[in-house]
Amino acid sequence: MNEAAGGAVPASRPAPADASAGATPVPPPLPAAPAASPVRRPRTGADLAVLAVVGVLLVAAVAAGVGSLYRQFYGPTAFVERYLSLLGDGRAADALAVPGVSVDSAELEAAGLPATASEALLRPAALAGLTDVRAVSEETDGDVTRVTMSFTAGGHDGTATFDVAPDGWAGVVPTWRFAHTPLAVLDLTVRGSMRFTVNGFEVDKRQVSAAGAEADPLGAVPLLVFSPGLYSVSVDTPISSTAGVAVLADKPLANVPLDLQAEPTDAFVSLVQQRVDEFLADCATQQVLQPTGCPFGYVVTDRIDGVPTWRIDEKPVIAVEPDGADWAIPATEAVAHVAVDVVSLFDGSVRHVSKDVPFKIGGTITVLPDGTASIRVSAP
Repeated sequence: MNEAAGGAVPASRPAPADASAGATPVPPPLPAAPAASPVRRPRTGADLAVLAVVGVLLVAAVAAGVGSLYRQFYGPTAFVERYLSLLGDGRAADALAVPGVSVDSAELEAAGLPATASEALLRPAALAGLTDVRAVSEETDGDVTRVTMSFTAGGHDGTATFDVAPDGWAGVVPTWRFAHTPLAVLDLTVRGSMRFTVNGFEVDKRQVSAAGAEADPLGAVPLLVFSPGLYSVSVDTPISSTAGVAVLADKPLANVPLDLQAEPTDAFVSLVQQRVDEFLADCATQQVLQPTGCPFGYVVTDRIDGVPTWRIDEKPVIAVEPDGADWAIPATEAVAHVAVDVVSLFDGSVRHVSKDVPFKIGGTITVLPDGTASIRVSAP
């Protein structure tokens, strides 16, 4: 536009430079600087603290896991649990092989137990099962750890405490042994029979007694048994029997006494009754006033005419009762009847005598080594 007209070039729109005029070129504007980032604080300390906490937790978890594995598989309680598990499974030989279970005569004597105790019951046939085995407590005193377990044996609940001691290492895990054998001694006296059963396993005194065939029928028989365990003893022979009597062995190296009296069987009493009846019947066949070896007779002061006759009018009702190692027939009443003609020595007259003769009968019964019985009947 024309300056005279008052127009002017706006300052915001500079006139292009004329290169030919030799003007200095103007550089393009610089780009805007980026916005400044906020200053960050170092996180190394916090991260280390978190890692330390995590590490502690991991170590605690590992330690807890190792402790749990130790208790479950490698500790004293686990050792006792394995022993009880073997008993519960009827594995008597394996249980006897557990370190510290087997016992010698010296250890028995030191505990005040018979050194001649028989091992006849340390077998599967004489074991009663254990169930509900649980750990109760574990206490360590020096080198010995006392482990208490609860269990159920034959329906009876019980607890038992065992002393366990270190027995070396298997690699990186410890091994254990019983500091004192868990076996006990069943001190058994059975009267009225040389044979009996323990948990259904048959035993003859003469086979387990140190005296052998000369075993005292009334003497106690010491028998080693696994502890804990329930042991039911009974007699069931043709001559004698008992109901089962059970005893719980729940203390290692303990003496467990049991005294059992067998009673005569009904079949045995019936047999004795038959033999007594036969004996009296034989006596009645003797045509004399005093039958030989018989418990009855009749006395006259005159002489007899003819032969007397006997019959048994009231047979005795026989009972049989224990008598030490054998049996006895207690005195029992009976009645015989005699008939005879008697001649008077004074005037020669004859009178007929028909008279009841009361008498008593008793006897002894001896059981022979072969199991048969010798019955001896006599007047009391």
